[in-house]
Amino acid sequence: MSLLIEPIQSKKSLGDEGILFVRNDSIFDTMVKLPLLVASMIVVAALIPIQSSFSSPRDLDLIIYADGSTHVSTEIDVDPFLTDYEVNLFGNTIDNLVVIGDDGFLLDVDVIGDTALIQTFGSSVVTIEYDIHDLVSKQGRLWTFSLDSPSDFTLLLPKNSAIVGMTNLPLNMEIINEQNQLTLSSGSTEIDYFFSTNLISTPIEEIKSEEDNFLYAIAGGIAAIVLVSVIIFVRNKQKDVKTINEVVTIQKNNNLDLETIFKLKPDLREDDKELVKFIFDNNGEALESELRKNFLQPRTTMWRAVKRLEREGVIEIEKKDLQNLVKLRKNMEEDN
Repeated sequence: MSLLIEPIQSKKSLGDEGILFVRNDSIFDTMVKLPLLVASMIVVAALIPIQSSFSSPRDLDLIIYADGSTHVSTEIDVDPFLTDYEVNLFGNTIDNLVVIGDDGFLLDVDVIGDTALIQTFGSSVVTIEYDIHDLVSKQGRLWTFSLDSPSDFTLLLPKNSAIVGMTNLPLNMEIINEQNQLTLSSGSTEIDYFFSTNLISTPIEEIKSEEDNFLYAIAGGIAAIVLVSVIIFVRNKQKDVKTINEVVTIQKNNNLDLETIFKLKPDLREDDKELVKFIFDNNGEALESELRKNFLQPRTTMWRAVKRLEREGVIEIEKKDLQNLVKLRKNMEEDN
């Protein structure tokens, strides 16, 4: 008795010359499907970096101001085919939020809590800038900056600040305009620093010497002021009518002088005070383009400063020949 063994999923046939042919269907199917499987894996692998490239931050820069508020500036790659894009902000206390798309076009944005919903209008790169008050906590002179960043970022500390502790070492550190700028890696970061208007103590001997010199300087200054006042009084006994008219014109255009403005708004930043002084000296109004040219500031930074002064009630913005005309308000005292 002989046993006949036949392979599973195989077929046999007898040819004309009596030769037995055996065919395995599973091997044939595998040879056909394998190239398709490899091609599918290649397509998936190619799509993964494309999907991850969308919504990834290009740059993230932070500046800590003297009052503890932090300015955040970031560029993000977005899918140009999306009509709306959602961005997580670093906190809830958001001020001066500006979002710019391609070609410097201002984009509409709605803020809900710590989330910003941006209408992209087909932009592939958006620039987001805002001020936030959640990142720095204060305990006396010891202040602490805390951030959980999704990417590497740069941090510019204020002047007269000294770092006393940090959770991780910076990738780079340099001094810019007497301020420490750190380049830090992604993840959770905490930096403790002292902030003071005078971090270097002066020896007692130097203080006494400076006081003596200061007294002599005051005495000499008073004598010089008296002499100059007498000379000016004599020379300007008869005032020029043209000068009087110019002064009257300036006073009409600017009901408030700088001292009164700064007294009504004591919390203005130093850079905002410089803007107000420039506008005041320019007969109380100036085009936004003139401000950018004079202070060498980009459009977004100047627009943020102008909007901040508008919210403070210091200036008002009017349209003039498709440009923004910034004017000092004449009724600030009524608002206060």
